[in-house]
Amino acid sequence: MTDFSTIFSNSVSETLTIKSTLIIVFSSLILGLLISLAYMLTHKQAGYSQSFTVTLIMLPAIISIIILLVGSNVARAFSLAGAFSIIRFRSAPGDPRDIAYIFFTLAVGLACGMGFIAYAVLFAVVLCLAMLILHMTNYAGSKTLPMSLKITIPENLNYQGLFDDILSTSTKSWKLIKVKTSDFGTLFELFYSIDLLTTVDQKSMLDAIRCRNSNLNISLTLEETKNNFQF
Repeated sequence: MTDFSTIFSNSVSETLTIKSTLIIVFSSLILGLLISLAYMLTHKQAGYSQSFTVTLIMLPAIISIIILLVGSNVARAFSLAGAFSIIRFRSAPGDPRDIAYIFFTLAVGLACGMGFIAYAVLFAVVLCLAMLILHMTNYAGSKTLPMSLKITIPENLNYQGLFDDILSTSTKSWKLIKVKTSDFGTLFELFYSIDLLTTVDQKSMLDAIRCRNSNLNISLTLEETKNNFQF
């Protein structure tokens, strides 16, 4: 049978003390703060919520406290598992990178709670540096933006091939997905799904389209990412 007391060697004894508990909790909070700073730096352009960054600070400490309280007591561990089984965690779809940060904080909290504070510091520093490097190098970044383009034209214009040359030079790919009439048939609304090149000046493209659609309404909307996780 595994001797669970070896888990707490070097840093934490099986019998908790105020000193060891404070060291673990404050270490977890400091490492959580480091992770949250890395998160804010990598999400500065896209934006982030205050509640999520605060969660990244508190989660390692919470996990480490749970590990400390459970220790090697099997009955206590099963009781805790039963208590958590009745709770259903849900979140709205968001950036998949947020999931990586959640697991990151969980791993740091586990390491601190088990007494391996030096390893927790090492893991946190290395992974934060990895996150920052991947962000600064724009690793696997797309050169196109998935967007929806809506163009309104008068009924006397033939829309077939009317904007093909503009879209061919401004996008990597495009497709006319819907045509709709409005104002009792006096106007046509064209709906395109396009992969807009990031190097293209969007205003210049829209100005070129306006010159052909009699300066009627044009709408360019960024499509929501499809690679979201939901729990």
